[in-house]
Amino acid sequence: MGSVRRTLLAACWFGLWLSNAASARGSDSACLRDKGWDKGCIASLYAVPRQAWPRPTIDAGVVWQELAPLPPVPTSPPKRVALGEKLFHDPRLSRSNTISCASCHQADKGFSNGQAVAVGHEEAHGTRNAPSLWNLDGATALFWDGRAATLEIQALGPLANPVEMAMPLDRLPAKLEKIIEYRRDFAAAYGPGPITLAKLSNAIASYERTLRSPVTRFDRYLAGERNALSEEEVLGLHLFRTKARCLNCHQGARMTDNSFHNLGLTYFARKFEDLGRYEVTGRKEDVGRFKTPGLRGVSHSGPWMHNGLFPQLTGILNMYNGGMPSPAPNDAIQAANPLFPVKSPLLKPLSLSREELDALLAFLLIL
Repeated sequence: MGSVRRTLLAACWFGLWLSNAASARGSDSACLRDKGWDKGCIASLYAVPRQAWPRPTIDAGVVWQELAPLPPVPTSPPKRVALGEKLFHDPRLSRSNTISCASCHQADKGFSNGQAVAVGHEEAHGTRNAPSLWNLDGATALFWDGRAATLEIQALGPLANPVEMAMPLDRLPAKLEKIIEYRRDFAAAYGPGPITLAKLSNAIASYERTLRSPVTRFDRYLAGERNALSEEEVLGLHLFRTKARCLNCHQGARMTDNSFHNLGLTYFARKFEDLGRYEVTGRKEDVGRFKTPGLRGVSHSGPWMHNGLFPQLTGILNMYNGGMPSPAPNDAIQAANPLFPVKSPLLKPLSLSREELDALLAFLLIL
């Protein structure tokens, strides 16, 4: 009974400590000095379990999750993963036999391609940036406009897209059946039977679910190694969660809310116009909304945004600092157009100083 009492007493004391720490959250004002932030003071606020970190800045109505370690990679049959990796890198899945999934999703570029937009069949240019494929095992909607509900559906999209791999899907299984190694590999992964699109897409998706962003110093910090980040990087983490308002959308283990927002970058009635999720749903409130990308490994996957028009993270931070563009109608006709895009109310001017922008950038660079 004595050991039980001691355990209960320890639990009560820990609960009381968390309660006291929680009541003190948001006290970062004690770390402000005339010339800026006391970075050591901020670091001390984060030298505690995540439950007791300073209270974040979250808008009313936003359902949010704290930043957290990535979960383990989901288990899939190894032979299916190996087959999916082979298919992912095989240009024979394309009509021209020259383009693979890996052509636009390169490991050393954050599984993007380092270009503004994807370049596909016969040098055709798409209109959107190739998104990173890291940490997609928990995604609920894929592509910038969310048109694919699963990785299996997503895997078939680029294969059939006429400006990407341009492969008629009804001809692809027969094409692979002619390749002895694929007949053997599909049988080993799925058992006897013909090669099908369902098996192919599941194999590629099984591989994609294993793609994790590299382990970083931030992962070590989340695991409790408090000296893994510099004081400037911890200040960036703090600003990310508070004054910069990033946690409204970039949250949880994968640093995305898996939702869609209008950042004021629709280019309505101009070059580069893209109506985003509206093209999938047909709902006017979705005009200009694009999916929130996860920020793990973000420094590897530029250029950024749905159109890839932004080559510098510094420039993007400056735009967020100003509240992002706020398009206004050019005339009465545009003003009356129900499809004229409306920027998300989550975006507001931030008044971040140069010191704060530098700290925020330092944090993004170590993700």
